Amino acid sequence: MTNSKRIHVLLIIFLLFSTVLFHSCSDRLKTRTLQVGNTTYKVEIARTMEERAKGLMYRNRLKPETGMLFVFPRDQKPSFWMKDTKVPLSIAFISKDGIIREIIRMKPLSRKNMVSTYSVRYALEVNRGEFERLGIKVGDKVIIPEDL
Repeated sequence: MTNSKRIHVLLIIFLLFSTVLFHSCSDRLKTRTLQVGNTTYKVEIARTMEERAKGLMYRNRLKPETGMLFVFPRDQKPSFWMKDTKVPLSIAFISKDGIIREIIRMKPLSRKNMVSTYSVRYALEVNRGEFERLGIKVGDKVIIPEDL
């Protein structure tokens, strides 16, 4: 193989690798720190319709005191299901002023829709039972970062 062909092949390999690397990095969601009661959570932020639709699907585990915060463009009664979500989760529905209005425990892989009773701006998913274990309950305040 000539040097010119070798360079051409290496360039193609580099471009393919760069494309894969770019797409895998672009799939990562931004993270923020949330204060929930006395607990600090590191959460991924799901803001777009696509990010909210995917949520925590396809994950095998979720570290303690981590989760996903779903941000909605306006107050609404969001609906969640656990299709393709293997990790048992609890979800807190949170008003725009940061007050937890409702907490629901969800079963892995369930297609049952879990609808908020209240119009809320945010939903926080964490490992199932973690809110109870940490003493977090309805009425508690979540400090939502201002840039959300």
